[in-house]
Amino acid sequence: MKKLKITEMNRLTVEEFKDEKKTPLVVVLDNVRSLHNVGSVFRTADAFLVEAVYLCGITSTPPHAEIHKTALGAENTVDWKHFEDTHVALAELKAQGYTVFAIEQAEGSTLLPDLKLDATKKYAVILGNEVKGVQQSVVDACAGCIEIPQFGTKHSLNVSVTGGIIIWEFFKLMHNS
Repeated sequence: MKKLKITEMNRLTVEEFKDEKKTPLVVVLDNVRSLHNVGSVFRTADAFLVEAVYLCGITSTPPHAEIHKTALGAENTVDWKHFEDTHVALAELKAQGYTVFAIEQAEGSTLLPDLKLDATKKYAVILGNEVKGVQQSVVDACAGCIEIPQFGTKHSLNVSVTGGIIIWEFFKLMHNS
């Protein structure tokens, strides 16, 4: 088995990426502090053709060297917007017909393996602050919560790891329905 060279991977150009049909998913970062987490979410969003990343509150925005360090240019391919308040982003998404879920451990949450999606609909997922998670008032305004089951002694995952798991699962469900 031979590893592929970058020239053998048939990567899209920035222009081709912009023209490609996107996964009907917006990823919202609610007051995410780590620039590395922000960059990593951009990179994963690029990999799975996510429509956009919404950066809310204290979440930093491109251009920024620390975001670029993990995004590796994905901050230039994936569309993004900044909102001072996550509630404003949530209201805009709802007005545009998105079903919005918080990714959070909550009473009555849907476990990720039990998630069912309608491939004809548009979705948004909100990932929260590294310490406090998604704001309770934002959780209250969502259609529901999705929870990643965890079985060890730690019941939290890094924001970028959570984003990777969630984005991949949405991509699979939306493209295999």
